[in-house]
Amino acid sequence: MSCLYFDHNATTPLAPEVADTYASALREVYGNASSVHTTGQMAKRRLEQSRRTVGAFVNASPGELVFTSGGTESNNLAILGLVRALPAGPKHVIASTIEHPAVLETMRQLERDGVAVSYARTGADGIVRPEDIRRHLRPETVLISVMHANNEVGTIQPIQEIARIAHEHGAYFHSDGVQAFGKIDVDVQALGIDLYSMSAHKVFAPKGVGALFVRKGIPFRGIQSGGHHERERRAGTENVPGIIAFAAAVELSRKRADVASVRDRFEAQAGGEVNGDRSRRLPNTSNLLFRGVSGEAMVIALDMRGMAVSTGSACSSGSIEPSHVLLAMGRTVEEARSSVRFSFGPANTFEDADRLAAAVNQCTGKLRKEAPHVAV
Repeated sequence: MSCLYFDHNATTPLAPEVADTYASALREVYGNASSVHTTGQMAKRRLEQSRRTVGAFVNASPGELVFTSGGTESNNLAILGLVRALPAGPKHVIASTIEHPAVLETMRQLERDGVAVSYARTGADGIVRPEDIRRHLRPETVLISVMHANNEVGTIQPIQEIARIAHEHGAYFHSDGVQAFGKIDVDVQALGIDLYSMSAHKVFAPKGVGALFVRKGIPFRGIQSGGHHERERRAGTENVPGIIAFAAAVELSRKRADVASVRDRFEAQAGGEVNGDRSRRLPNTSNLLFRGVSGEAMVIALDMRGMAVSTGSACSSGSIEPSHVLLAMGRTVEEARSSVRFSFGPANTFEDADRLAAAVNQCTGKLRKEAPHVAV
């Protein structure tokens, strides 16, 4: 059975053109970019060409881009790389309660290191309020980290204003841009961002590749030991074929499909309550609450019909935990467990949206009859 895929916020299929580029690079660009011989220098040229391509996509100079293994490493490197490079003394960092675990767990690491961390809350619409960020400021605040767009509900955060608050205070600003990158326009200069995290597998490129924008001149040092790769900001031999494929995917991202129309057509038929702000969200993301339905049961039922969707919740110790994002937005535990994320891609059509909506309506009725006790 062929699968209709509606889980693009989790990962994306490899674009055919990108797959061809990747396969060619695996065969032909096998040199170590740090080697001085011809084969190594060919890899170095392709690496730097890709750096220019990815950097230009977010209006960064090539020297401001560090290639990583993905979004998690980019977030770790951004936060720890900046904070640990600052002079000794009391430090305070601000993050939001709806950040990805790659940021939240890094904040916990900072707390273990003796850094104070505050968490700004979000409204019921899933938007972080700049004034709440301002309330958390302390004299020793050195960094604010707020994601560009949320991975579960798709809400786009006012990061330009938050970056301005950080700079007025003399602090730095980092944004996890993994979900926004490739879906909406990103200009790190206009937004005033100091560090920006990106991931290749969210834009139809291979897994295991990412990038971090590090504004020239800010305090920063690598967090892993090794060689002098990436201008001594990230030790480890670069994944040149993956980076070449990443750049190819970025070029394709310039031709952005109208996924919002497909998403909106689905929502008009599927019922359910939209979690988060309807207008200030990614064009491909729909997170819906189906009262009286287990979100996990909905995911399984749709999977049996050949449709891939997600609850957006994490599996821990064999039990499904309610979404920390939805709880932070004020949803109850039962409401969070009754929510499902649908994230669309450029290959999804209006017909796909119709088929998905019909399947959701069938599953909703069936599941409510089978498990009325979960009604909220």
